[in-house]
Amino acid sequence: MSTNTDLHARREAAVARGVGISHPMAYTARAENAELWDADGKRYIDFAGGIAVLNTGHRHPKVIEAVKAQLDRFTHTCFQVTPYEPYVALAERLNAIAPIEGPAKTVFLTTGAEALENAIKIARAATGRPGVITFAGGYHGRTLLTMAMTGKVIPYKKRFAPMPAEIYHAPFPYEPFGVSVADSIRGIDMLFRADIEPERVAAIVIEPVQGEGGFIPAPTELLVALREICDRHGILLIVDEVQTGFGRTGKMFGIEHSGVKPDLMTIAKSLAGGFPLSGVIGRAAVMDAPEPGGLGGTYAGNPLACAAALAVLDVIRDENLVERANAIGATMKSRLERIASRNDVAPITAIRGPGAMIAFDIVRQRGSYEPDPDTTKQVIARAREHGLIVISCGVYGNAIRLLVPLTVSDTVLGEGMDALEAALAG
Repeated sequence: MSTNTDLHARREAAVARGVGISHPMAYTARAENAELWDADGKRYIDFAGGIAVLNTGHRHPKVIEAVKAQLDRFTHTCFQVTPYEPYVALAERLNAIAPIEGPAKTVFLTTGAEALENAIKIARAATGRPGVITFAGGYHGRTLLTMAMTGKVIPYKKRFAPMPAEIYHAPFPYEPFGVSVADSIRGIDMLFRADIEPERVAAIVIEPVQGEGGFIPAPTELLVALREICDRHGILLIVDEVQTGFGRTGKMFGIEHSGVKPDLMTIAKSLAGGFPLSGVIGRAAVMDAPEPGGLGGTYAGNPLACAAALAVLDVIRDENLVERANAIGATMKSRLERIASRNDVAPITAIRGPGAMIAFDIVRQRGSYEPDPDTTKQVIARAREHGLIVISCGVYGNAIRLLVPLTVSDTVLGEGMDALEAALAG
């Protein structure tokens, strides 16, 4: 019995069934930059990046060094009891670079879902309103409130009803689904007419690029329109940068492609290079709306994670990872276009994404859009056989998303694309 097989049997006996696994026979034993090795010693190229957590790669030396130094000082006090400098220093740096109008402030938490929950708390405290509008296909977390905000039923909402009240969904524009920006704006107008008056809406929440929804970029036209709607009705615009932040899209934050400035931003994932840390950055006056004690958490802003995040910001700056994301994305898209022109591979279409946040759809036949989730699963399994880790997304489960660390070498990137092409060819 292989080590992977043994571990999988133990997992089946010990871990709740609801925790799904994309690659159940690849139990990670060690990892470095854009590569990992499983319990049986097989090497893989990592095009999943811990679901966009590892923009700076597995175990970046500067991140590890910063965490070890903090480990020698202290690991926890709870910032609300005896505060510490890494939390403050990280907030200062993020406030300085966030695309927020005017003075900004930050609060740190632990998970992306926790950041979204707190962003809604802040918005409700600042506006005195209850309503929240999000988008079909959007993903914001698995907690009860963020699950309600998420615009995808399976697997996130099935059997978990009832959902919290005052959460509403508008259509998200995507040409293959026949939804335009005008349709999205009409959908919001219909919500205002049929479900909730705008004077009761605290916030509109949107991802600059939908993650679980299929790596679908929000059109600039839509983001500009949302900013205008929010300004007109006193609604706060919250941008969910959990997956798009920290260089992934070829900008430090995904919203910067549009020039639109949100009132609040949620951050997590690649913020701390693999350590659990999230946050909300926003206009200072809005961030200060909750009373002291209304925000925080026992582990929120853990000092090890804050030390890691400070090092991550240094790495992104010193290694020009924002620019590197654009180069990686261009390489991937060019290769995918060549693959798409082949007649002997699984039909792929809609190659998309800013920077290195790249995805494509697998369909049943060329020239049309009929999702093929079964072939998508087969391609992912074959990719693993070829030594490549990829994952899917999309409301139909037929999109493959590519989230290689931005620190990947050209050689390893090319090797990964070779494996992907082989997987698509069957």
